[in-house]
Amino acid sequence: RNFQTKPRARAGPHTGDPLLFADTSSAAPPMNNQGYYTPGYSIGGAPVGGPADAGVNNLFADPMASAAMMYGSSLANQGKEIVNKEISRYVSVNKLKYFFAVDSKYVMKKLLLLVFPYTHQDWEVRYHRDTPLTPRHDVNADDLYIPSMAFITYILLAGMALGIQKRFSPEVLGLCASTALVWVVIEVLVMLLCLYILSVHSDLSIFDLFAYSGYKYVGMIFTVLGGLLFGSDGYFVALTWSSCALMFFIVRSLKMKILSSLSHDSMGAGATAKPRLRLYITVATAAFQPIIIYWLTSHLVR
Repeated sequence: RNFQTKPRARAGPHTGDPLLFADTSSAAPPMNNQGYYTPGYSIGGAPVGGPADAGVNNLFADPMASAAMMYGSSLANQGKEIVNKEISRYVSVNKLKYFFAVDSKYVMKKLLLLVFPYTHQDWEVRYHRDTPLTPRHDVNADDLYIPSMAFITYILLAGMALGIQKRFSPEVLGLCASTALVWVVIEVLVMLLCLYILSVHSDLSIFDLFAYSGYKYVGMIFTVLGGLLFGSDGYFVALTWSSCALMFFIVRSLKMKILSSLSHDSMGAGATAKPRLRLYITVATAAFQPIIIYWLTSHLVR
């Protein structure tokens, strides 16, 4: 018995019933007779080279727009130069870089000198062609790196001390930081006023005064650590040691800056200033340091 396979007829598209899901997509892009999409079609539905692109091209092609952009950039450059010029009038960037030209060897020697200055003999700042050597080449040179890092360390140590005593809060820590900074600014302003009234002509700049005033943060760190480790007795021992060391350091350092200017002022405008008053400024600056150290650290140790 022979079986013959008959080809099945393919069912045509069903057009009677509605579709289960309606096709809400956009129409397919037009194709040319070679099977490729027509150029100029964008996936987002907008043709390439439409109104948006035409506006951008017109913006860059418009000579007025280009002139306006060039004029705006020139104004921005001029404003930047004016700002830099005004800043350089009050703060010399090159001079500020001098106070941060330190290395690890200088930092270690300077910290040792601040803690134990009694055996140091030569306190004169060295010069090369009428220019003082950078701190990395002269331990007697002033720097702002140690005061800056010591200030940050003091704030962190104050936060730790307050946390140990269950008294930490952002407001209290911010008050400690602002108080320590304000006292340094007041001290520098008072020293500038005294030097101006007495017509003292010396090599001291405002950066030097901030450096000398900021060295107290090293003694404050030493004092707070003594109080945290050994209690109130350790605090007062560390306070006495750091205060005496800092006073000795400031007197010997400022002696080379302020008192040595008498020879330069003997024939100038500073001849009328009394040498004894200049000595009082030096001693008063040194004697003021223990008071500030105690004021800023006594509340951290209990």
